[in-house]
This record gives sequence, structure tokens and C-alpha cells, in this order.
Amino acid sequence: MSKKIFSEKVELILKSKEAALSAVQIYNNPLTSFKTESFIILFVIAWTYLLHAYYRAKRIDYRYFTTPGKRKKFVRNPDGSIKYWDLKECLSQQTCPLDKHTINNLLFLIGLRNQIEHKKARGLDSYLSARYQACALNYNYYLKKLFGERYSLDNNLALSLQFAELDYHQTKTIKDKENLIPKNIQSYIAAFDDSLSGEELNSERYAYRLLFTKVVAKREGQADRVIEFIDPNSELAKTISKEYWVKDEKEKPKFLRKAVFNEVKKAGFSNFGPSAHTFLWKSNDAKNPVKGYGIDICGTWYWYQKWIDFIIAHLSEGQTLKETV
Repeated sequence: MSKKIFSEKVELILKSKEAALSAVQIYNNPLTSFKTESFIILFVIAWTYLLHAYYRAKRIDYRYFTTPGKRKKFVRNPDGSIKYWDLKECLSQQTCPLDKHTINNLLFLIGLRNQIEHKKARGLDSYLSARYQACALNYNYYLKKLFGERYSLDNNLALSLQFAELDYHQTKTIKDKENLIPKNIQSYIAAFDDSLSGEELNSERYAYRLLFTKVVAKREGQADRVIEFIDPNSELAKTISKEYWVKDEKEKPKFLRKAVFNEVKKAGFSNFGPSAHTFLWKSNDAKNPVKGYGIDICGTWYWYQKWIDFIIAHLSEGQTLKETV
């Protein structure tokens, strides 16, 4: 690698890191009310610089151009400067080094940015925090993978401390804020998630979710950390999972989208599929929490039996769907 290319690559990496750290700093600032908007804009910049650095190092031209003849004709901005690939263009390249789940996460954030860039959307900071967390972790992972441990942000990131205990009442407050989210953004989130497979939707690179449980310290040093990481195969982990699902079973049974399809097909409607389902929930505003057809848990939508019963009743009455089933 020539000295010039190396220098340009390093400059892009440093700019990228600065944008990423600024995004996290603003999001974790308790005095900031513009968290989601600032986080997305700055991380789009950070990822764009990161991929530009990668393409520069690989000698891949990341400028927009046409080839009307034998020479490149570069696309220019209104001020006359050459136009470089935006993040979505960087992600669309076959040479893009990111995995599909990380790309899904970024495409979601780009689309969300387009939805909110002209209007402040209240309630998103907590509602989509799992996707923001995944974005930050993915960034640090690829920063190290593509350019080495020396660029790591491990020492710059820390857990954001809380002024209130994480309990049922706090989670209910977060849940109540979902009603503040504009309908167009709720529809965007639901439609994007609906386009993903189960594997993609549940990937920790798309949305990073944690289950918190209060543990009474029984040994020295155990009470000194807010979060303790444990082996998922340990007895403690098995106990936590058991306690969580027992509580869940006492509530309403929950179904993922594919499970809904299966239940409806069991009722005799063998042709019922994704297209009809999407049309039904959108036309009936079924993901509006007030209607009680389902619930969002850490960014994943689960349907209740009430929604399955509604679909079966709807189809049994012979009502037609406007889209192909």
C-alpha cells in the first residue's frame, strides 16, 4: 500500500471513529432529547467513512461516475466537487465486507432516517434501542476486523448508568411511549421487519437484546458490576430462562408471523400467506397496541391468539382480500 493511500485510509478511519463516539456520547447524554435523530445521522456518517476507508485500502473507486467513452466521467455535486458513494451505495456493492445482518440493521436505520429527517418522532429512543445497540457493537466489531485491534473502541465505551431502577414500572413507562410514535413510522418498522426472515429478524447483529434479572449477591465481588455475563449453559442461565418463560406462559400465548400462518392454515385456509397477512394487519391497523392484537418485545412483534381468531373469522365470512393470497 502506498504512503498516500495509507494516509488517506487512516484519515477516514479517524473521522469515522470521531463520528461514532459522538453518536454514542449524545445518545447516552441524559440532557439530550434529540437522541435517535443524532445517533442515526452520526452513525450513517461513521459507517460511510469506515467503508470508504476499506474501499480506499482495496483500491476500489468509491466515486460516482459514468463511462460514456473510454474515460470515467465523474458525477459532481452542485458545488462542483466529486460525489462519493453514500452508505446505501457502499452496502450494495458485491465487494462490501459486511454480513447480511449488519447490512439489514444499517438499511433499517437509513430508512428510518428518511422517515424522520423532516419531523421529530417521539418515543423511538427506547423503542428501537436494541437496533441502535446492535449498530454500535457491529461498528466496533468491523472496525477491529477490517483495520486491526489498534483502532478498537473497547476502552471508550461503557455502560450508561441509570437514575431509576430497571423494574416493571419503568418498562411500562417505556412501553407507553410507543403510542407517541407516528403511524407512518410504525408502518415502516412493521413493513421492514415483515420483509425479513426469522433468522434475520432474530439476529443479534440486527437487534441486540438483553434480558435483565435482579440477582442477590452471594459471593465477594459479585455485587460490584451492574451487568454480570454468565455462561449460557450454566445452571444459573437455565434458571433465569426458566423463570422468564414461566412468567411469559402465565400471560397471553404469543405467535411469530410464520406461526400465525401455520395456525390459519390448520383452520382450513391452506393458501393464506405473507401477502394476505400483511394486507390484513395494515388495513386493520392491527399493530396498534390499543387494539390488543399483539405486542412488541425488544423490537420483535408477537401476535396474540386474538389476531389469529380475527383472521379466521374474516376468512370464514368469505370476505375478499385485495391482494393475492
